[in-house]
Amino acid sequence: MALKTLNAANAAALDKDLMSTGAFSLDQLMELAGLSVSQAVYKVHPPSRGANVLVVCGPGNNGGDGLVAARHLFYYGYKPTVCYPKETKNELYQRLMTQLKNLDIPFTRDFAGALKSTHHVVDAIFGFSFSGEVREPFDAIIEAMEKTDVAVTAVDAPSSWSIESGPPQEGPGKTFQPEALVSLTAPKPLVKHFKGRHFVGGRFLPPSVAEKYNLDMPEYQGVDQIVELDRNGHRL
Repeated sequence: MALKTLNAANAAALDKDLMSTGAFSLDQLMELAGLSVSQAVYKVHPPSRGANVLVVCGPGNNGGDGLVAARHLFYYGYKPTVCYPKETKNELYQRLMTQLKNLDIPFTRDFAGALKSTHHVVDAIFGFSFSGEVREPFDAIIEAMEKTDVAVTAVDAPSSWSIESGPPQEGPGKTFQPEALVSLTAPKPLVKHFKGRHFVGGRFLPPSVAEKYNLDMPEYQGVDQIVELDRNGHRL
């Protein structure tokens, strides 16, 4: 059975349910999301293929997921660099940054420069709440990801894509097709436009919440936090 998708409005409502009736904190959800992303990166690009990973983070929760993923990747044996051009001053994000700095993980705002020496990119700029036009400095970063030969893993959505309708008709991201996509909690409608390897990371979703949003729960294997799906949404 193909997994059902979750639109932007329902994704936001589901997150609120997880943090109210589900009693999850934002910290917990970010930690689980970042862990899922790190496991997907390990699947598509193990350290033996090149340990330098460039994690580019946006100013919202998607960026926080990227900060968490960078920490896990460090402990897997990667050498992450974090590009965080618009740092969030919120206390949670500052703690996530401090955790990385305590590991001597470098931060940069020069995405193009860091890209020259990286082996894999994690796109954690925009997630399901993105809408409208891409603005500086992320327009140039998305264009660079679009043109590079370095493989990219996108977090929840390829940045610049509409959650409902996929890539934009013009501008940055029009031809952006990352190597891999990690859908958090559940796939979003944009997956019908995606051509790469697709993973779902949601091994924390209470069955009652899944039922409320009419979501199918994939069968996770062993201790995996992710499941890989084929183009038709079936587990591989």
